[in-house]
Amino acid sequence: MKKFIDTIKNIWKIKELRQRILFTMSMLAVYRFGAFVVLPGVVPAALEQAAANRAANSLLELVNIFSGGAFNQAAVFALGIMPYITASIIIQLLGFAVPYFQRLQQKEGESGRKKITQLTRLLTVFITLVQGAGYLGLIKSYGAIDPNIPQGLFFLANIIILSTGTIFAMWLGERITDRGIGNGISLLITVGIIASLPRAFAFEFQKQIEAGGLILFVIEMALLFIVTMATVLIVQGVRKIPIQVAKRMVGRATGQVPVRSERDYIPLKVNAAGVMPIIFAQAIMFLPMTIAQYFVTDESVMASNSFLRGLNDPFSFWYSVISFFLVVVFTYVYTALVVNPKQYSEYLKRQNAFIPGIKPGKATEEYIDSITTRVTLPGSIFLGIITIIPAFAVAFGVNPGFAIFFGGTSLLIMVAVVLDTLQQIETYLLMRKYDGLVQSGKIKGRSSMQGIGASM
Repeated sequence: MKKFIDTIKNIWKIKELRQRILFTMSMLAVYRFGAFVVLPGVVPAALEQAAANRAANSLLELVNIFSGGAFNQAAVFALGIMPYITASIIIQLLGFAVPYFQRLQQKEGESGRKKITQLTRLLTVFITLVQGAGYLGLIKSYGAIDPNIPQGLFFLANIIILSTGTIFAMWLGERITDRGIGNGISLLITVGIIASLPRAFAFEFQKQIEAGGLILFVIEMALLFIVTMATVLIVQGVRKIPIQVAKRMVGRATGQVPVRSERDYIPLKVNAAGVMPIIFAQAIMFLPMTIAQYFVTDESVMASNSFLRGLNDPFSFWYSVISFFLVVVFTYVYTALVVNPKQYSEYLKRQNAFIPGIKPGKATEEYIDSITTRVTLPGSIFLGIITIIPAFAVAFGVNPGFAIFFGGTSLLIMVAVVLDTLQQIETYLLMRKYDGLVQSGKIKGRSSMQGIGASM
C-alpha cells in the first residue's frame, strides 16, 4: 500500500503528467454531462416506460450500456462515439481492398494520414445522419415525442443535435489524445461502459443478499477476477520469433569488415485482431432480425419462433453458438489482413537480418505465416469463449446487466484501454527516474511494441 501511495505522489509531482491527467478527467466529465442532457421535444417518462418494458437481455440494452445510459435517456450523446468507430472500421477495411486507400495508408505518410482523417470525419457525419434518423424513429414508436411539437421540426432539429453531439464527442476524443493521457476515443467508450458498472454491481449485490447470502457473490467476484486476469494475459501475450541482425563495422588498420550479430525478435501478438472480430460478429448478428422484420409482418410468428427470438438475445443458446464461430472466423480473417508476412520478410531483408535456420525470402515469409496461423488458433478460440462467457454467467443466475462485464467487447475494451493508459503513465514515471507501476517487467498496452515491430 505504501508503494502505491508513493507512486501516486510521484505521478502528481510530474507537472506535465499531472496536467494531462487533469485535462483528461475534465474532458471525460464534459462527455458524461452530455449523456444526461435530453433532446428537446422528448418525453422522458415515456422513454423510461419503454426501457422498463424492454427485456434486460435485448440488443438495445447492450447498445445503451455502450453509450453510458445516454441511449435510453435520448440524450445529446445518445449515439455516442460509435458512428466514428463505424466509419474508422469502414475506412480501415477499404485500406485492405481499395488501392487508393492503400496508398493513403502506406505510401503517402503524414499527408495520407490527414486525408484519411478527413474522410473518416465526413463518413462519420453521414453515418450519424442515418443512425440519427433511425434512432428518432425508434423514439417515435415509443410515443415519446411531445404532441405539441411538429414532427417535421422535431426530426430536423434533433438530427442536427445528434450529429453535433457525435462530432463534439469525436473532438473531445481527439483533444484527449493530443493534450491528455491515453487514447481519447477509446477512453470515451470505456467511460460509457464503466458508467453502468456501479449500478449493475449494486443490483447484483442486493440480489444475492436477498437470495440468502454472500457466498455466491464472492464466487462471482473471484470468477470475474480470473476472467479479467486471463484477458490481460491474452491482450499482452506475444509469440517472439528470434532473429539475428548483422551490423557491419569497418576496420581501421587492416581494412577488414568484421560482422557483429545482435539478437532480436519479431513480436507476433496472440490476439493481433484485438476486439474487431467481436464487433464484426455482433454487427452480423443484427442482420437476421432486421431482415425478418421486413418479411415477417405477423408479430406473433416472430414471438413464437425461438430461433428468431434467440438471435435478438445476446445470452441465448443460438446467439452464443453462432457468435462463437463468427468470432473464430473473423479473427483469422482480420489477422490475415493486419499481419503481412511478406512485409516482415522484406523488412528483414532490408535490415540485413534473418531468422536462424530459415532462408531469407519466400521461406521466411512462409515460416512467419505458419507461426501466425498457429498462434491465431488459441487467440481466436479465446476470443470466442470471451464472447459467450456472459451467456454462461446469465445461465447460472447472474444479472444480465452485470454479466456483460464477464466478457465480450466490454471486458476486452476496458482491459486494453486501461493497459494502454497505464503504459503511458509508466513511461512518464520511468523518464523521470521514478519507479514504475509494477515492480518487475513492463506494462504492455496496445501501443507498446517490442523488437523490430516498432520499426515497421
